[in-house]
Amino acid sequence: MRIIPAIDIINGRCVRLTKGNYSTMKTYSDSPVDTAKMFEDNGFKYLHLVDLEGAKAGCPINLKVLEDVARGTNLVVDYGGGLRSEVFVADAFNAGAAAITAGSIAAKDSDEVRRWLSRWGADRILIGADTLDGSIAVDGWQSVNSVDVQQFIGSYLSYGASTFICTDVSRDGMLGGSSLELYKALLASYPLAKLVASGGVSSVQEVRQLRLAGLDGAIIGKAIYEGLIDIGELAKEVL
Repeated sequence: MRIIPAIDIINGRCVRLTKGNYSTMKTYSDSPVDTAKMFEDNGFKYLHLVDLEGAKAGCPINLKVLEDVARGTNLVVDYGGGLRSEVFVADAFNAGAAAITAGSIAAKDSDEVRRWLSRWGADRILIGADTLDGSIAVDGWQSVNSVDVQQFIGSYLSYGASTFICTDVSRDGMLGGSSLELYKALLASYPLAKLVASGGVSSVQEVRQLRLAGLDGAIIGKAIYEGLIDIGELAKEVL
């Protein structure tokens, strides 16, 4: 299972929100590049980079941060936030992203995302399945539509997608544990899906449980920044 540290960006800084609420923003570092290098120096290979301003605005705002991180490290970076057109996706790849996460656009315009999958392939187009009470959350989690997360993942598997970053918005930033039972249920329905857990991961033991459950990856952010997870211990789980 891939262990994927997260960096969320607002105003060029590393921040974290609680349940996607921008009023809860807490800044952890003024240098995303230094933070990314710290992860790399500890043995991590992947990075989940989220442009929170872009997610809210509907277009990428922090591509320069992506470019600096990609040039300054050898991390495999997936980038998300405001990617609503093929042009924006191409810009993210040109800035150094190894993959992008199709978030709100995946719920709002499946035809567009299907074109991305056709052009770049399932390894580079990850599907963001952000969920609140079983439905898909969109627009930086500011609203929820009526699409069921099970139905959503099933549809995209039929379109050729393979990897889904599934965030339980109710648990994000709460440090109270991830939605293990939700992930187990999704994998029971779709055993071929590569499911990445996100939101609430708060201990190394939990990372091990997610691995045993068959998750493809786990994204971890606030628990690292708040010192709840020792980064050295977590690094030992990198296989």
